[in-house]
Amino acid sequence: MLYEIPLTTIEGRATSLEAYRGRVLLIVNVASRCLFTPQYAGLEALYRRHVDAGLTVLGFPCDQFVHQEPGSEAEIVSFCATRYAVSFPMFAKTQVNGPDAHTLFKVLKTAAPGWFGKPPIRWNFTKFLIDREGHVHSRHAPQTAPHRLENAVLKLLG
Repeated sequence: MLYEIPLTTIEGRATSLEAYRGRVLLIVNVASRCLFTPQYAGLEALYRRHVDAGLTVLGFPCDQFVHQEPGSEAEIVSFCATRYAVSFPMFAKTQVNGPDAHTLFKVLKTAAPGWFGKPPIRWNFTKFLIDREGHVHSRHAPQTAPHRLENAVLKLLG
């Protein structure tokens, strides 16, 4: 189950998704030097609009795609705060593909494979929408702007 998978916050604290049990989650692999980096603004806006209703956006920095997240965790925090006023939870740099892929992303990709049933994540800002029971509801491509997920989020929020 998703809630039991060990995670590390961007500040280096051990945690899990247990703290978010019962919430709708939008899990996103993010990067600061990506064509889609401006989506941080949309993710933050979506989060702020619906956090009180039960939505949590979770950001997982990833440097697996042409070195688009080269910074340290401290640099990532600073970038997100100063450029996009990110207030949603962020986690330590995470591998999403390959033999060292984090268990969370292995589970997400298995539950919601990509194009033609292929599980690898193709780029940063791939989004996974999780319902309140911890089931993967849907997977969305990097080019899907966060505001385009609003109807799906509202449906899951009930």
